[in-house]
Amino acid sequence: STTVQQLFLFSKAAQHGLAPFVACSRGQGLCFDVDSCVYVFQKIVKAGDKDLDGQLDFEEFVHYLRDHEKKLRLVFKSLDKKNDGRIDSQEIMQSLRDLGVHISEEQAEKILKSMDKNGTMTIDWNEWRDYHLLHPADNIPEIILYWKHSTIFDVGESLMVPDEFTAEEKKTGMWWRHLVAGGGAGVVSRTCTAPLDRLKVLMQVHASRSNTMGIAGGFAQMIREGGLRSLWRGNGINVLKIAPESAIKFMAYEQIKRLIGSNQETLGILERLVAGSLAGAIAQSSIYPMEVLKTRLALGRTGQYSGIMDCAKHIFKKEGLTAFYKGYIPNVLGIIPYAGIDLAVYETLKNWWLQRFATDSADPGVFVLLACGTMSSTCGQLASYPLALVRTRMQAQASQEGSPQMTMTGLFRHIVRTEGAIGLYRGLAPNFMKVIPAVSISYVVYENLKITLGVQSR
Repeated sequence: STTVQQLFLFSKAAQHGLAPFVACSRGQGLCFDVDSCVYVFQKIVKAGDKDLDGQLDFEEFVHYLRDHEKKLRLVFKSLDKKNDGRIDSQEIMQSLRDLGVHISEEQAEKILKSMDKNGTMTIDWNEWRDYHLLHPADNIPEIILYWKHSTIFDVGESLMVPDEFTAEEKKTGMWWRHLVAGGGAGVVSRTCTAPLDRLKVLMQVHASRSNTMGIAGGFAQMIREGGLRSLWRGNGINVLKIAPESAIKFMAYEQIKRLIGSNQETLGILERLVAGSLAGAIAQSSIYPMEVLKTRLALGRTGQYSGIMDCAKHIFKKEGLTAFYKGYIPNVLGIIPYAGIDLAVYETLKNWWLQRFATDSADPGVFVLLACGTMSSTCGQLASYPLALVRTRMQAQASQEGSPQMTMTGLFRHIVRTEGAIGLYRGLAPNFMKVIPAVSISYVVYENLKITLGVQSR
């Protein structure tokens, strides 16, 4: 249409710094503030540039408008509480109240007036669309609210890119309640799946061609050696590290976002991956000695250590301070494939669902959210598993008598030479077996803790 073509020409002009010379499209009901339009259209180019060539062609622009209009319709329908095709001041007040933001009726009417063209003091779909058409869809808060990922799902590996929080969640303090609920969910989830996690560690370190260890045989061996209680060996330190790791990662992520220079509510996929990976590396560096302690406790024999502090003392006395950072390099390298693939798969599935099935709301429902979380976590773990196995073996080297101390590359070569490529995936079966229960348990606990903590943003 003529309007779309005018918008496209204006975005191209803004892209090249020529916006002041483009006529204002008042005839189509569109009027641009020249002082602020350059920034707006730069964001449109960034949101719509599918081939990442720094340019926005007409086809990309049309695709952006269609995709953005669909997401705007979702938000409009979620605000239209009366389902009459119009939004009034009371509906705006109610929607913001659900997010924990309380405004007066006078403030709600001021919001209405900024969008209301015909003086009815209500907003219909056309007014809503025209007003928001040129604001990139990644700022829409509803999708952020409904599609939390790393905060909800805990599969035992804290390598996911942190979730975004809306401006309202940050302002009202809902963000820390989400983190507390996520931490509590992680404690319950990890405790319930701890036997599978310990079996995975044992298979990563001890299983080989000559020493085949099955799942049933592994559980029988653990119970025979230390009783049922031994199935949870190492779980204490595993849940203790959730709080400091989550807090450090969140703070680092927010700081890195500022350093990147983004003042948007959400980042693009690539920016999120960079910021999330760096935040994950900082958090892992801070709590990595706890990772080593978890592995040593899980591999320990009954009575070998009296507790976490006793294990730490033994390691420090026998191996020195550097022992607490064995396997650090493969651990940090593993963040990139895990976080990258997990984020890419989750975002792909999310966008596919939003475009195919989202009609009245961006809320995917329990089963869709669980399916997306399970698939993305599984793909991320599969990609980074060889690095995770090498990390675990390096952490365990000194505890195995007569075992040579190998570097990361030396250990990779040794495993491939003696066991083949399959040796890099020892323990993968129990690791995958715990994904579905871990995701399901963490989701249920998270939702219940949110209610207890008074979170209203979902």
